[in-house]
Amino acid sequence: MGLVAAAFVWWPRGDKVTVTGDFSRAVGLFPGSDVRVLGVHVGQVTEVEPRGETVRVTFEVDEDVKVPADAKAAVVAPSLVSDRYVQLLPAYTSGAVMKDGATIPRERTAVPVELDRISQTLDELMVALGPEGANKEGALTRMLDTSARNLKGNGQNLNDMNRGLSQAVQTFAEGRGDLFATVKNLETFTGMLAKNDEQVRRLNTDLSKVSDQLDGERDDLEAALKNLAVALNEISSFVKDNRTVLTKDVEQLTGLTTAVASKRDALAKTLDNAPGALSNLQLAYNPASGTLDTRSNIEGLDDPALILCSLLTGPTGTGNANPNLCTLLQRTIPKGGLPVPGVLNLPGLSALPAAFTVPGVAATLAPSAAAASPEKPTAETVDVTIRGADATLGGLLPKEDKP
Repeated sequence: MGLVAAAFVWWPRGDKVTVTGDFSRAVGLFPGSDVRVLGVHVGQVTEVEPRGETVRVTFEVDEDVKVPADAKAAVVAPSLVSDRYVQLLPAYTSGAVMKDGATIPRERTAVPVELDRISQTLDELMVALGPEGANKEGALTRMLDTSARNLKGNGQNLNDMNRGLSQAVQTFAEGRGDLFATVKNLETFTGMLAKNDEQVRRLNTDLSKVSDQLDGERDDLEAALKNLAVALNEISSFVKDNRTVLTKDVEQLTGLTTAVASKRDALAKTLDNAPGALSNLQLAYNPASGTLDTRSNIEGLDDPALILCSLLTGPTGTGNANPNLCTLLQRTIPKGGLPVPGVLNLPGLSALPAAFTVPGVAATLAPSAAAASPEKPTAETVDVTIRGADATLGGLLPKEDKP
């Protein structure tokens, strides 16, 4: 018998972890009620003690059951008449463990809504809407009558509306990705506007000024638009009446533009050289004499046969002229220049040297011009009338005394 008693004393028993919780109510909760985690029994209630506006419930949990240190406690009613139990949640996964003597505050406890509380609330609502409340003067009755008249015969429309709303909600649900992306882009856009608030304000100010200016010129704009409408009408009529002619003109214009486009390189060179040529022409004009003072840089004047042969064979020397013709020209025309006709033997030219050189051109006066003497003009000398403002050719000819 002593051995049995000693074994009972020293036999290891499972220890408990005692926890207390403060609840707003503890209806249907008694000592011995279950304590569960995920619906599994892990302990029982040992004491229910009212404390003013709260009720302190003390319960024990098996030591081998780990409960999170920040766990919550809720009173659960499986049915309207059965006993209730305390549910601890959430289940432990990791972290600190609730220790013996821990307390769960009221902020982490929950109790179900009682049926009598629901009945009391409904009773208060009916009293508020009854003859002593909102319907004291029949306002609620009139609202119900008006709603009934408005909804009468619109059952199908209400059904269609609900169906459409359901489809719209489903569409939004299916396109929630795009919707969220749109909202995100709008957020980015509004953030950009907020960041550039000064520029946006300046833009609004400028738009306001433009609007004021357009408002001040409203009559002119109206007249311009009316004239534009008339002009467009006339243009439309003109195009309609001359459709065939305009078509031909456009076709011809196409050919012209094609031709111009094909010569664009030449046009480009012309446009490049034209300013210089016009400038040279302006510089060559002599306003005192009304003439163009120019100088010709022509090479090969001392060999006329070579010039004629070049003209016959072309610039590349590949013309169809007979080579014997060039030989005949070289034998016939002497090298050194042709004799100057007598009509060019002017008296004033005797002051010039018998031979002179122009830059870029080698030319020799004919012997007939060199032999001419101003004191003894030849019989071929004639009077030549020089037209222009300067009759002396820039001082080459002597001035004649007027009688």
